[in-house]
Amino acid sequence: MEDLSPRPDELDPIERASTDELRALQTERLRWSVRHAYDNVPHYRAAFEAAGAHPDDVREPADLARLPFTTKADLRENYPFGMFAVPREQVARIHASSGTTGRPTVVGYTKDDLDVWSEVVARSIRAAGGRAGHVVHVAYGYGLFTGGLGAHYGAERLGCTVVPVSGGMTERQVQLIGDFAPDVIMVTPSYMLAIVEEMERQGIDPRSSSLKVGIFGAEPWTDDMRAELEQRLDMHAVDIYGLSEVMGPGVASECVETKDGPTIWEDHFYPEVIDPITGEVLGDGEEGELVFTSLTKQAMPVIRYRTRDLTRLLPGTARTMRRMGKITGRTDDMIILRGVNLFPTQIEELILRDLPALSPHFQCRLSRPGTLDELTVVVERRDGVGPESAEDAGRTLRERIKAVIGVSVTVDVVGPGGVERSVGKMRRIVDERPKR
Repeated sequence: MEDLSPRPDELDPIERASTDELRALQTERLRWSVRHAYDNVPHYRAAFEAAGAHPDDVREPADLARLPFTTKADLRENYPFGMFAVPREQVARIHASSGTTGRPTVVGYTKDDLDVWSEVVARSIRAAGGRAGHVVHVAYGYGLFTGGLGAHYGAERLGCTVVPVSGGMTERQVQLIGDFAPDVIMVTPSYMLAIVEEMERQGIDPRSSSLKVGIFGAEPWTDDMRAELEQRLDMHAVDIYGLSEVMGPGVASECVETKDGPTIWEDHFYPEVIDPITGEVLGDGEEGELVFTSLTKQAMPVIRYRTRDLTRLLPGTARTMRRMGKITGRTDDMIILRGVNLFPTQIEELILRDLPALSPHFQCRLSRPGTLDELTVVVERRDGVGPESAEDAGRTLRERIKAVIGVSVTVDVVGPGGVERSVGKMRRIVDERPKR
């Protein structure tokens, strides 16, 4: 694979700044953001007062621990525009979640917010190996979801040629990759696998494509998945992180020269990791729930937003700013099976580690045929693998889950195409238990 590491002179000055310079900027911006939220969002004024907190209490980043958390429930309770800190007329764009489990969470952006968003996504694409003049194929969904438009405007800001394909129409995705010869693709890792399979179905060697970089996000994925994608496509597979409530894609991105976890753009987003049960702030290196405070957002500042993503903060390597470890799961995606905590990423890791008969396409199906919950891992065998070999691999996977995770499950190995495909985020957990 081509060396796509950026030159030092290509980086933003803040990416090369000292830790002291970064902390001074964060402190200044943090004080502004906390005051802005308190003065202009009734929810924050009430929440601060209920907690006995005041913006003047925040003199440095460590003082954030004095302030209350913000949750997705808070955003839903203030639907649609109650969390905005500027008059609605100053909001240039609105995005929202799908709202499949209740009211959608709504986020707003001023023109300045959109400029910042474009800048951090451009920085992310450059960190991943993209350059001005590259063709960027965007296969994230457009619309209210922040993925497509966030990637689109960031790529344009960097000076790239954007192909706004959006999700779906997999045959057409393959055709346009062949016809337009993109250098970069931005897509979920699970949908990239579907594109690879379509290439192979059409008799195209995925390694022969023009793609140099895949920027994958919107769902947790493992380093074993990275190895799978890089081997099958002969390109760099780089992680990008973001969430609508904080900004969208571009909150953090891996650097192609290290690929050791996304660098958090700490000049705009201040991270904490907390114990998800007690809310206690944990030290760098300890695993817990990721929390973000926005430092520059005008339309909708967020103070100590609980992401539900489980990770840890790590020292900077390619940049001064800290990194986040790979997301190991989400607190709301955790399966508790007979007292054992289990995450789909753990299953993915075991499937992709030395079990070549099995594909990365799998689902965790929860049922309750009697009084106890049961878990069935439905996983596809790879093309060209016979049923007997696949069943042997399935038995090995079941034994590994028991040995590594400590819980007994059923493994059902199905033929190629037996697990549903997604054009966006993969649905890893299917809950078939009776509703109480």
